[in-house]
Amino acid sequence: MKKEEIARLCELGVATIYEASRRTGLIDAPLIQLLPGSRVAGPARTVLCGQDDNLMVHAAIEHIQPGEVLVLSMPEPSPVALIGELLATQVKVRGAAGILVDAAVRDVAALVEMGLPIWTRFIRVAGATKNKVGELNTTLSIGGTQISPADIIVLDTDGAVCVRHERINEVLRASEARCAHEERLREKLVAGGTSFDLHGLREVLERNMRKP
Repeated sequence: MKKEEIARLCELGVATIYEASRRTGLIDAPLIQLLPGSRVAGPARTVLCGQDDNLMVHAAIEHIQPGEVLVLSMPEPSPVALIGELLATQVKVRGAAGILVDAAVRDVAALVEMGLPIWTRFIRVAGATKNKVGELNTTLSIGGTQISPADIIVLDTDGAVCVRHERINEVLRASEARCAHEERLREKLVAGGTSFDLHGLREVLERNMRKP
């Protein structure tokens, strides 16, 4: 996929992509966005860590390619820090677009100052062990969605969505069409129209009120 297309998905945003992809791919987890207003998109670099262990995060660093989103998970989400300042420094040096952590991060003040966009389920200082072998570049399950290497992860203030690599062109076209439709609708709303009438919801309400 071209960098321009990934950048456009980033601009279109999580909500538009989710709706345009027929409400699929939502990473339905309570994510904390460390950098308010940040948004990123990029191919997933997936890491399945051992439970409460970050050995595989250290192992993954040398594989990261510029523009990727590092996605970290464990068999079960728990408030154990998989990433702190020193690991995040290495991730940033290698040009990652951002990090999604289905666990905890720590050193938050330093991470914010670093400016690397990070979304995390927890903020906790509890440290991880470093002795359990996990998997690199494998399929993960986060928030009810399967994430495989090369899938595109989009993150912004609304949360996160995963676009399967085989659906990227389809979802991009549908997202562009939805964006154009919403722009036309916005113009009508600014002119005084209401979604109640423009979406035909008045008829829906009246029809259901008539039902015995």
